[in-house]
Amino acid sequence: MITISDKGAEKVREFLASQPGDVSLAGLRVGVRGGGCSGFQYQLAFDEQRESDTVFESHGLKLLVDNSSLPYVSGSVIDYEESLQGAGFKVNNPNVVAACGCGSSFRVADEEPVSAL
Repeated sequence: MITISDKGAEKVREFLASQPGDVSLAGLRVGVRGGGCSGFQYQLAFDEQRESDTVFESHGLKLLVDNSSLPYVSGSVIDYEESLQGAGFKVNNPNVVAACGCGSSFRVADEEPVSAL
């Protein structure tokens, strides 16, 4: 299961409200791809649901996860943080065993990087 924090949900709603057209089918896609100094990088994007997605609902929002990424992000909470270094979404992932110093990539136990998704 994947969830989103109150602040994260608020920021997703703000973004979706600013988009033209019908965004009722849109959700926040949470994925991973191989890369970075620790092996994996998160990919967050607004997207429409695909047939191969696992869909979670949190705070009335759809969280879309492709089946290849699901084992790497299962149990995660998507949050939105504002700090002196900037603002943005942060994935609090219980599967992470190591992360790079800049926080842009991570590693999970006993796993090899997935191919580019």
